[in-house]
Amino acid sequence: MLVTRTPAPGETWSAPFTNTPIHATVALPGSKSLTNRHLVLAALSESPSRLTGVLVSRDTDLMIQALTALGAAFQRVNDDPTVLDVTPIRLAETTGEITVDSGLAGTVMRFIPGVAAGTQATVLVDGDEQSYARPMGPVIDGLIQAGAHISANGQDPITTLPLTVHGKGPVPGGAVGIDSGGSSQFVSALLLVGATFGRGLDLRHTGEHTPSPEHIAMTVNVLEAAGVRIEHPEPNRWMVHPGPITATDTAVEPDLSNAGPYLAAAVVTGGSVTVPYWPQETTQIGDRWRDILPAFGATVTFEPVAGTNYGDLTVTGTRDATGRPIITGGGEIADLAELTPTTAALALLADGPTRLTKIGHLRGHETDRLTALNAEATKLGATIEEGLDYLAFAGGYDLTGATLESYADHRMATFGAIIGLAVEHTVVHDIATTAKTMPDFPSAWTKLAAGQRDIRA
Repeated sequence: MLVTRTPAPGETWSAPFTNTPIHATVALPGSKSLTNRHLVLAALSESPSRLTGVLVSRDTDLMIQALTALGAAFQRVNDDPTVLDVTPIRLAETTGEITVDSGLAGTVMRFIPGVAAGTQATVLVDGDEQSYARPMGPVIDGLIQAGAHISANGQDPITTLPLTVHGKGPVPGGAVGIDSGGSSQFVSALLLVGATFGRGLDLRHTGEHTPSPEHIAMTVNVLEAAGVRIEHPEPNRWMVHPGPITATDTAVEPDLSNAGPYLAAAVVTGGSVTVPYWPQETTQIGDRWRDILPAFGATVTFEPVAGTNYGDLTVTGTRDATGRPIITGGGEIADLAELTPTTAALALLADGPTRLTKIGHLRGHETDRLTALNAEATKLGATIEEGLDYLAFAGGYDLTGATLESYADHRMATFGAIIGLAVEHTVVHDIATTAKTMPDFPSAWTKLAAGQRDIRA
């Protein structure tokens, strides 16, 4: 019987290696992006609601704690942490001095200030030391333009945590212009609270390029499902009408972005991995795995389940006559956002060239992911080209094992795990950081590499 142990934070972890094709079915937890959006809307709703399929992770725990501090209540159903009954915030009744810990969670640090602004409380929003490097300027600027009162010691303008929101009741709202080129979360943060503003919100993105448009579409979709009226009269403009938010009982979709490492395992080993309950239609950016993985030589099939909005997605890798996995170069792939580290792992293991473009905003994620990926590739013996907003891989590298840093970034940690499947003696420092979105990742990955067929991620 395979025995696994949960690594402690900061501990090094020997990534499992295998020269055997992986064949498994992997059940995914709920989407982090959707969970935290649904939690915010349920907390701002006019009436109670129930969420099922909630992701249990550090990021979602931090969101629940933040919303609880602001006056919401979350009750487990039958002691199941994935099923929550939500009692909304009564913004006018939230008073006093409150501290919110956002950790390193972008959704918490960027979504919570807008919620806090509508209360009658003074709310300090803080986080991990590394969170101070994550950009906050556009969302805070947008809230101030809308009439919110926010301050930060020694900052003018305000660009980073920590900061203090001085809640003075409903935010006036109106026309707001921001450059959201650094993160789509700047737009989503404002859209999520726009209906609570007195005049609603007329939001314009003033920059040239909006990263992760799928995440903005996701935000619009969940808002409309909660009864919020939104117009999109022209590119880069959203009009949120003021009015009640009426969250309904909702099931959270599985996390398709976190499917990436498991699906990549099929490509890397020349095996096959099936993910059940894959939505037929979704706004999640992870649905792009259907298009990305065939670029590296994999076959992707989808078997719908009759009468539902989901099916089984299967990725099958390619092997040559000797059984060696074949990974072709991916060519040019743009706008990958959070899918970049997993795709970069495939690009390092591929026989041909890959170029990942329009990913400059990743420099403001949990770490500067472009610089981090370049540094870890160098440790493995590969030379890649790092541009301001792209990474280019020649392919055909002769990689050797190394100790890879996670940078307290869950996707850099899973990047190292993927490399380890194909490169012996790969070690990942602080694999426990995957608890940000996948608390059981080290155990599940070890079981996958050992040949277990049914995996709960």
